[in-house]
Amino acid sequence: MENSINGIHHITAIAGNAQRNFNFYSKVLGLRLVKKTVNFDDPQTYHLYYGDEQGTPGTILTFFPWEGIAAGRRGTRQATEIGYSVPANSFDFWINRFEKHNVVYNKPAEKFGEQYLTFLDPDGLKLELIASKTADNRLPWETDEVKAENATKGFHNITITTNKMQPTADILTGVFGYKLLEQHVNRYRFVTDAVDNANIVDLVEVPGEHAGHVAGGSVHHVAFRVKNEEILMQYREKIEALGLHITEKIDRNYFYSLYFREPGGVLFEIATDNPGFSVDEPVESLGTHLKLPAQYEEYRASLETTLPKLV
Repeated sequence: MENSINGIHHITAIAGNAQRNFNFYSKVLGLRLVKKTVNFDDPQTYHLYYGDEQGTPGTILTFFPWEGIAAGRRGTRQATEIGYSVPANSFDFWINRFEKHNVVYNKPAEKFGEQYLTFLDPDGLKLELIASKTADNRLPWETDEVKAENATKGFHNITITTNKMQPTADILTGVFGYKLLEQHVNRYRFVTDAVDNANIVDLVEVPGEHAGHVAGGSVHHVAFRVKNEEILMQYREKIEALGLHITEKIDRNYFYSLYFREPGGVLFEIATDNPGFSVDEPVESLGTHLKLPAQYEEYRASLETTLPKLV
């Protein structure tokens, strides 16, 4: 795992109303809000991070909640489904919970020998709860209503829909160290053995389908995980050598990042484990205060007035 891509670091999506997003992910799904900060490029908009107790890479789902944003459209050139790992006997609990909270869901189905339950968040983002056929010993965050025997453990996989899967597959296998594990019809499952969980990317190839539109209820980008900045910059060299445009290293306060658009059209990020979410507040109080990057600290009073209160 030392010099490798270690699966998924985080996934970032777009939401509408911030309070509705907070209610769904922290209260209905039972994730922990591990960081309440702002979009570095649009500080009047939150950047909300949900995950496990510490915000461990591989559990982090983040959102830009833009009030009033139009709904996106799923299609090709997009990450279209986010898969969470859950205990195998938890589906009855989740179906009852979805019924109680008026969550749109489909009946359980199976792919690659794993049972899964598809549902939509309030903005239409498509997610899946998956009973993994490999052991997942990650400790979940618990709430009063969602206990460990049912709780999500972190990501299982991300699904990318593409007109032509091979160019994206070449990045996964030739640069990121993934291998093709299984294929069923037009779904190709790639996995890395660098880590045990949050290590699967599914590519769904649909040659004739139209490109999707990234907006409300869409995945904005998928971030892959590396240990530190030194390894991060090694991957920058590899991607630049392929002729792809990749950003300079960007300090995101809680990790360092590079961004590039893979040949299939999806925005990929590579992000470091360091320094982590406890760099500016202790683990026991993660997500309880508005944390601002240094360049916006002088505007705190104004931003605290502008940004909606989350309760």
